[in-house]
Formats: sequence, structure tokens, C-alpha cells
Amino acid sequence: MIWDELIRAVAGTFFGAVGFAMLVHVPKRSLLASSLIATLSYVVYWGFLQLGFSEWSSVFMGSFCGSLAGLLCARRMKIIGTVFLMSAVVPVVPGLGLYRMMAFFGQSRITDGAAMGIRAMILIAMIALGLGAGSLLDRMIHSPAHRHASRAPGQEDASLRK
Repeated sequence: MIWDELIRAVAGTFFGAVGFAMLVHVPKRSLLASSLIATLSYVVYWGFLQLGFSEWSSVFMGSFCGSLAGLLCARRMKIIGTVFLMSAVVPVVPGLGLYRMMAFFGQSRITDGAAMGIRAMILIAMIALGLGAGSLLDRMIHSPAHRHASRAPGQEDASLRK
């Protein structure tokens, strides 16, 4: 039963990410990679939910892993990271919560709408924190200072020679 749910979620996420990537005109050579990264992001989110973590921490971890994978792929494919990061967060965006917030406001259920809106905004903040943490870790790992620090004493960078 849980495997059926996972397979449906993976397939739906993958094809939804392909559609979104086509909608925003990502480069064709990055279409498969961006869709796989979005799927990874959702699988991490789903896995953390299944392990009993809160929705907030699950969204954070899904965004964090999607950010790391997207930035790694961007570096390897020499494409701007935004192409992959956009696709990575689409599966974890709380679209239903935002829709319900607007529906509650439309029905004059202001308290319910505000509660749903606050919950959605917290999830959006978790997405931003996950992307930021992934970007920070990526920059720390791939920074020029880190590369220079890993050299043996007396070795110099060929790019620094004139």
C-alpha cells in the first residue's frame, strides 16, 4: 500500500515537474535533470513525513536536498542554478493551503483563512530556509578559499600566476 502511494507520488511529481519546466521554458538539455531533482525533493519531503517528522521540517529537508542537487547539477551542466531550484521547490509549495486561505476569506471565515495563511507562509519560509541552507553549504564546499586551503603548503594556483 505505501509503495503504491510512493509510485503514484513519484510519477505525478516527475510529470508535473516536466510540465512546469516546459511551461517556464527551461533549456531542453536540463529538462530531465530538473524533473528528477523535483522528484528527489518531493521524495525526501514524503519520506520525512512517513518517518513522523513535522510538515515544516519535511518541507525544509525536501527543499534543502533539492537545493543541493540542483546546484550540483547546475555546476556540472554549466547552467544557471535557478533553472533547477525553481523545479525543485514546485512539489513542496503549499498551493492547496493558499487556495484554502483564499476560499475561507471569500466565505468571510477570516479566522480560518488567517490560520491557513499563517500555516502556508510558515511552509514557504521553510522552503526559503531550505534553499538558503543548501546554497550556503554549496558555497562553503565550492568556495575559492576552501580550494586554496586544501592545497599543500608551497603549491600555488595556476590561475593566480601572471
